[in-house]
Amino acid sequence: MAELNISERQAGDITILDMNGKITIGEGSVALRSAVRRLLEEGKKKILLNLAGVGYIDSSGIGELVSSYTAIEKEQGQMKLLNLTQKIQDLLTITKLLTVFDVFEGEEEALGSYK
Repeated sequence: MAELNISERQAGDITILDMNGKITIGEGSVALRSAVRRLLEEGKKKILLNLAGVGYIDSSGIGELVSSYTAIEKEQGQMKLLNLTQKIQDLLTITKLLTVFDVFEGEEEALGSYK
């Protein structure tokens, strides 16, 4: 059973990854890593992670978010987060990562923020 389901859609030159499930050690973080790496290989560098359906992220999931962010930045791309649950927002606040990521509540606002 896959812990994390990722569906992909385009809004102009921005790729939105709608995620459902858990980003945890093992399948969840691997699914996120391979999705982001594949998009970069395809030259898609504007990525919006919609976390509305993600109920739980463990430390390896947090590590994967940071690793994906770094990989995208290295390619002069942008990664932003959308629809954080309260639990995930609290987690990013505690780890001080809320200051690293651009976080949005509305999809329109998030899409408009890309350069």
